[in-house]
Order: sequence, then C-alpha cells, then structure tokens
Amino acid sequence: MADTLRRLTNTSSFSVLQDKLEIWHHDYHVLSCDQNLNRCCELIELTAKIQGQLFAILNLAAAEGGHYAGVDTLKTRLLPWLGTCFSMARPSVTDDTSLQLIQDSAEKDRRIRELSISHENDMQKLETQLCSTRLQMDSVKAELADAQKELDQTKSKSATTLLATEDEILQLKADLRSAHEEVEIYKRKLEDIDDYERQIHLLKDEVSYLSAEKAMLRERLVRSRSPSPLPRLSRSSSPIRSESPTRAQLTNSSRQARLISRFSDLYAVERLEAQTMLRRYIADLEMVQKIIFIAVVESFRTAKLAYRQFKLRVRKTLSPSHFGPESLEDAAVDYIVRNLDLYDVQASVNDVINAMNVNPRISFPPEVDFVLINSLIKEACRVSFAMQTLDPPLDLAFASDGELYNDSKYRRSYDSEFTAPLVMYHVWPALMEGNVVIVKGEAVTRRGALWSRSRSRSRSVSPVRSRSLSPTRSLVSL
Repeated sequence: MADTLRRLTNTSSFSVLQDKLEIWHHDYHVLSCDQNLNRCCELIELTAKIQGQLFAILNLAAAEGGHYAGVDTLKTRLLPWLGTCFSMARPSVTDDTSLQLIQDSAEKDRRIRELSISHENDMQKLETQLCSTRLQMDSVKAELADAQKELDQTKSKSATTLLATEDEILQLKADLRSAHEEVEIYKRKLEDIDDYERQIHLLKDEVSYLSAEKAMLRERLVRSRSPSPLPRLSRSSSPIRSESPTRAQLTNSSRQARLISRFSDLYAVERLEAQTMLRRYIADLEMVQKIIFIAVVESFRTAKLAYRQFKLRVRKTLSPSHFGPESLEDAAVDYIVRNLDLYDVQASVNDVINAMNVNPRISFPPEVDFVLINSLIKEACRVSFAMQTLDPPLDLAFASDGELYNDSKYRRSYDSEFTAPLVMYHVWPALMEGNVVIVKGEAVTRRGALWSRSRSRSRSVSPVRSRSLSPTRSLVSL
C-alpha cells in the first residue's frame, strides 16, 4: 500500500488535474464546442484514474486491518457516499450490455477525436487558403493600382493630344480662311484680267472700226474728186463693218464659264443654306428637297419669261434709232448684256413665290412663308436671266418624278437605292446646252417610285397650307 501511495504522490496527479482545470477555464471561451467536450472527457478520464488508484489504496488499507478493522468507517462514510452517488435504480442491463456501452462510448470518443483532428486539419487548410487568397487579393490590388496609374497617364496623354489636335484644327481653319481669302483675291484679279481683256478686245474692235471708217472716207474723198462719181454704197453693205463682233459675242465664252460656276455655287452654297433654313420648320427632308428643286425650276421658268419680255421692250426701244453693222437682235442682246442690272429680279421672285403657293406637290407650314428662301430664288433668277443672253442659251433639263434614271444627266444621292431604275424625286436639276449636259443634277432613286408618284397625284392638297390650283397653270414639269 505504501508503494501505491508513494507512486500516487510522486505523479502529482491532483496537481496535473488542477493545472488542466485552470488551462481549460482560461481557454473555455476561445475553444470550440468539440474541443471543450474533449477537455472535459480528458479530465473525467484523469479523475477516474485517480479514483481507481485511491480505491486500490482503500482496498489495501482495509486488507491490512484484518477482517473487522475499518468496518465502521466504511459503513459510516463510504457506503453513505456511494448511496448518494448511485441513488438511482440500477438499470436492468447485464455486464455484457454495460461492456458494449463502454465500447460504444470509446468508439464515439475515437470518432470524436478523429473528427476533431479532421476539423483541425480543415481549419488549417482553410487558413492556408485564406492566406493564399489574401496574397492574391494583395497582388490584384497592386495590379489594379498599376492599371489606375496607367489609366491616369493615358488620360493625361489623351488630354495633351486633344489639346494639340484642337490647336492643329484651329491652325488648319486659319489656313483655310487665308486660302479662301487668297482664292477670292485671285478671283477678283481674274475678273479684272477678264475685264481688261474685254476692254482690249473692244478697243481693238473700235480701232479696226475706225480704220475701216478712215479707209471708207478716203475712198469717198477720192471718188468725189473723180469726174464720174460712183454710186454710194449703203452702210449695211460694208463688209468690214458687218464683220465687227458685238460685246455679247466677244464675252460669250467667259460669261458662260462664270455662269456655269455660279450655277455650281448655287448647288453647293445657297441650296444648303436654304435647306438648313427650311429644316427649322419642316422635319421631312424629302419635302424640303422638293421645295428647293421646284423653287429653282420655277425661277428658271420665270426668268426666261422675263427675259423674253425684256428683250421685246429693248427691241421696240432700239428699233427706231438702230443703225449699225449688227442686226437688231444682236444689238438688243448686246444692250441686255451691258445692262443686266436693269432686270427687275424682285418681280420674278414674287412670281416664283406665287407659283409655289399654288403648287399642290409641296406643303409648307402656314405660319411661315417661302420668303425664307428668297436669296436662293433671287440668285437662281439672276443666273437664269443671264444664261439667256448666251449663244446658245443654257437651260435646265426636263425632269419628272418616276422617269427612268439617266446616269449622264444625274448622279444618285447618298440615300438612294443604287439598283433602282426609276427616279423617286429630284434634288437638283441638270444644266443643258441644247442636248449636251453641262452640269449634272442630283436625283433620288428608289424602288416603287412610279407607284409613289401615282399615289401622291391621287392625294388632295396638303391640309397644312391651303392652296387653290390655278386652272390656267398645270403642274410644274419636273
């Protein structure tokens, strides 16, 4: 017994139990549920071992006292304590069942330990993955910071490039303005040169005319001194004076070039300005283009009529006092060329606007008027009036919606169907010299153009602007 007691004393089991209790108490709130249960089971096992050793010492001490020694102590202390500890009725289980329960408990403890170990391993793996994920996040953050820096640098470079581009654009605009100014200067110089050339031609003609007059006067002087006078020659039979060209004939080619250029400028400048003005009130681009086309066609028609009337008045005025080598027709044209500013263009503009107001093919908001495109109509009338003084005169080509597209007369607009054979409507007329196309027009070609034209003819006058169609005026030939 003494040896058993000595071993129990040397192992300091109660000290180890106390230390474990203190450690468990310190880490209780940190540990998980399974870990706390494991600590508790460990302390129970250690307590059971100590109790087993104490019961062994109790048995040895009772044996050393003999059969009757220590009986009172066992009766008064051990047995009551055991009765309070095991006051519950003993279950009706056999020793084998108890052993099986102990084995099951041991197996469960083993499984619990295995699960705890696997849980700890999983936790370690998760911690390892968490650390690797944090490292990856740090690297991604570093890459994101680098990308942000590169983006900022790119933005600064783009801003610098944009400023440089804007400076270049401003410089190019300034160069373009200076180039336009130089072109205008050269045009004025060219016009001055043309005027000088015309004056030179006129002076040469006058010199030749005066030389012919001088020769004729000398011839008359010689004949008047001769004894047999010759019959007088009429002025109209003089071959020299009949060959003298008029100012209109001398400037025909240069005026034709200038008028063709002016007609192209009408398309490039005045047409776009009128289109921009009309788009403020009319959203339909097709209707705007039709209005501009009809305005140009009506301007040419009105200007041609005004030219014929003006020419008749000039011929009537020049007829009583006409005397010269050229015919009365040539003299009238020459007078009109010299006095184009006498043309009453405003009267023609008013006639064009009145004709457009009764045209059933175009609609216009009632709160505005065709006076918006007054500048386009006025310039078109002036150009058309001046074109009638050419030999041969220039005129617009005949055009009608739904006609077969002619590539020699028109070019297709950007929104056309390039495989469509028929013209839907015209954007700009073609300029002709007889049967020769001088300047191409512009037309819109789409499939179903003939059906659309017949449909538009069957419709009534647009309700937006009421018009009454004149019985003496048919539809404008387009």
